[in-house]
Amino acid sequence: MRVGVFLVAAGFPGYGHGQVLSGAVDAAVAAERAGFDDVWIAEHHFMSYGVCPSAATLAAYVLGRTERVEVGTAVSVLSSGHPIALAEQAALLDQVSGGRFRLGVGRGGPWVDLEVFGTGIDRFENGFAESLDLLLAALTRDRVSAKGETFRFREVEMVPKPGRPMRPVIASTSPGTVEVAAARGLPMLLGMHIGDQDKAAMMEGYAGAAAAHGHDLTGIPHVAAGVAYVADTTSEAVATMKAALPRWLEPGLAGYRPVDDRAYLPRDAHDYADLLCRLHPVGSPGHCAETMLATIERTGIRHLIFLVEGAGDPELTRRNITRLGAEVLPLVRASC
Repeated sequence: MRVGVFLVAAGFPGYGHGQVLSGAVDAAVAAERAGFDDVWIAEHHFMSYGVCPSAATLAAYVLGRTERVEVGTAVSVLSSGHPIALAEQAALLDQVSGGRFRLGVGRGGPWVDLEVFGTGIDRFENGFAESLDLLLAALTRDRVSAKGETFRFREVEMVPKPGRPMRPVIASTSPGTVEVAAARGLPMLLGMHIGDQDKAAMMEGYAGAAAAHGHDLTGIPHVAAGVAYVADTTSEAVATMKAALPRWLEPGLAGYRPVDDRAYLPRDAHDYADLLCRLHPVGSPGHCAETMLATIERTGIRHLIFLVEGAGDPELTRRNITRLGAEVLPLVRASC
């Protein structure tokens, strides 16, 4: 099994952007020291939910600051960028890191990013599969051309080529995206907003769709995201998260702005914090380990990544990472 950290570069009130980003890098370095297997970096635009607008760029810096951990994007948004440009970046990072880079991609949302970057709502609603297929072609072929609805260009040579086959993980939050991932035999990244039962249902849907396309679910390395915070007692950990998370979630969730006139009602930040504490390993070391093991058993997913920044303070984040590595991961690994 694998356990990693998931860094959103959360824009908690009271911290400048430089402090947030430096804290995320320090957290990644701390995760390597604590024995985590990988670090995954989120990408957001024009909002305080996460102040990293380029997961690949920050991943490059983290790769330079670390030696052992794998570093990935969770995720790079395909709807607001060019898949060929992303493939070039991924191949570059794969080569210079000695194979430690991992690529995660997603559809994104119907947000103002699409307007700012000029890709438009149609890329989000109808263009994901075309973008993904072009990305896969660029990662696996020597030369690529395009004659699709969105992308049309003459044949070009892909330079550099990845040092090994690259199969991105796909952020999957809807049946349509699950189908897209399953049809291509690509692993899913399942989000922290759903619990084990819903993750298991999505795994079942994926297995059926994959079988219909001739793919075997066995061995496909799906990833499940959650929130993790450890304290001496579960009540202490939950109290800390319920006090801190809404300070980030409320302004952060309000920052999602639709590109068109569709309605958007943010989640209630306090209810969401309560949900995250109930679904994920927030508690004593024993409680955290038991919750992680339960997720593995219920879903069959053996690669877990956890948001560790929930306390809202860089020092507390590093302390959380250190305690998870010393007091929780050994319990989980001993039982797997």
